[in-house]
This record gives sequence, C-alpha cells and structure tokens, in this order.
Amino acid sequence: MRMDFATVGGIVAGLFVVGIAIAMSGAVAIFFNLPSILIVVGGAAAVTVLRFPVDDVAAAVVTGARTAFFDHRKSPGDLLEELRGLAQIARRQGPMGLERAPVSDPFLARGKQMIADGLSSEHLRTQLSRERELEIRRIVDGEKVFRAIGEAAPAFGMIGTVVGLVKMLSTMEDPSTIGPAMAIALLTTLYGALIAYVIALPIADKLASKLDAQEVNLSLIIDGLCQVAERRSPDAITDMLIVYLPEKARGQFAGAAA
Repeated sequence: MRMDFATVGGIVAGLFVVGIAIAMSGAVAIFFNLPSILIVVGGAAAVTVLRFPVDDVAAAVVTGARTAFFDHRKSPGDLLEELRGLAQIARRQGPMGLERAPVSDPFLARGKQMIADGLSSEHLRTQLSRERELEIRRIVDGEKVFRAIGEAAPAFGMIGTVVGLVKMLSTMEDPSTIGPAMAIALLTTLYGALIAYVIALPIADKLASKLDAQEVNLSLIIDGLCQVAERRSPDAITDMLIVYLPEKARGQFAGAAA
C-alpha cells in the first residue's frame, strides 16, 4: 500500500494557498474563531450522523479515507500477468501448487487460496462476486458520507453567518460586540467552504473515480481465477481478459492474445 500523493498534495496545496493569503494579511489570529468552528464542524457532523447510522458513518469515513489517501490497487496489466503465472502453476502442479504462489493483491490471494482448497469455478465465482459487491459497497458508502459532509458544511457556514449577523444587529448600541459578531458571520462561511471544497467533496470525487477502477480490477480477477480453476492455458486467459486493459496497455499481451 502506498500513499496517494495526488490526494494528499491537492488538499495540502489548497490549504497552503489559503494559509499563505492569511499570513500575508499579518493578522493570523483573527482567522481562528472557536464558535465558528463549532457551528460548522459540529453542525456538519450532526447532520451526517442524522442521515446515516453512526456505525456506518464511522466505517465509511475510515474506508473512504483509506481508499482516498492510499493507493493499493494494481494495474489491470499487472493483475493479468499474475493470473498468467497462476495459470501456468495450476496446469503444471495442480490446484495445490497455487498455495505457495506469491501474489500482490489481497483479493487475488483469497481467490487463489479458494482454488487451492478445492472450490469449483462456480462456487468460486459466487463467493468472490459476493466479496466484490461488499467491497464496492464500502467505497460507495464512503463516497456518500464525504459528499454529505461537503453538502452540509457550506449550509452551516451560512447558518453561522446568519447567527453572527443577528447577534451583530441586536447589539448595535455596543460597538465592542460588533467585531466578534462579524467574525462569526464571516468565518463560518470561510470554514464551511474550506471543509466542503478543499477536503470533503474532492475526497468524494476521488472515491468515485477509484470505484470504477476497483470494479474493473475485481471483475478481472474473478474472471481470471475462474479460468485458472478450470485449468485454462495462460494464452486462453489472456485472450479472454485483455478487454479489461486500457488500449495502450494491450500491446505487451498482443502476441499471447492473437
């Protein structure tokens, strides 16, 4: 598993640009307001928990963050190469030979072990398809939770703005209260926008893009392992699975698939 530097770099860059602009103003302390933070963060968290069960929110945040910030996926070409190797072992040594064969993907490793344990291709497909659905569902749930946070944060930013304006207008006779009230009014909008458009919504979009790639990889693995279980040749497996590869990645397998 390796860090997804695109996700981390994007968030850090967005916050860094805003931080530099604040630092250049020479008054960093005035951009920190605890009531504003409580309104936006607390409000967004409360609405998200209201929309989803608490246990689902916690699991979705962990799964979503792990998927967004870490890239543990293999390329379809790498997976196809590993499946070709497993096919060669299965044809030469039988299913038991797969038990010691090294693989890099956890999903592929589970399926390989099922073949070694003697599962038929039909049972293998049923079990792995169920696991694929659960894996996809976890990513989808993570996307929904982060998108809900992204929708709620700006709304509570506006609520905080209204609260600050009401407080300011109700105490106009006391000039000393105008500044703190205006700070709440403006900073809640800032915090809501940062949480939504720099953190939550980009992570939700990243999860959506990784979902498509992960679904392709899992489907490739299932189809490939079922062929391995049936003792198909590496070239026959390549001929079947090459459609999962991007056009530019098919060249290295073109001879085998011909």
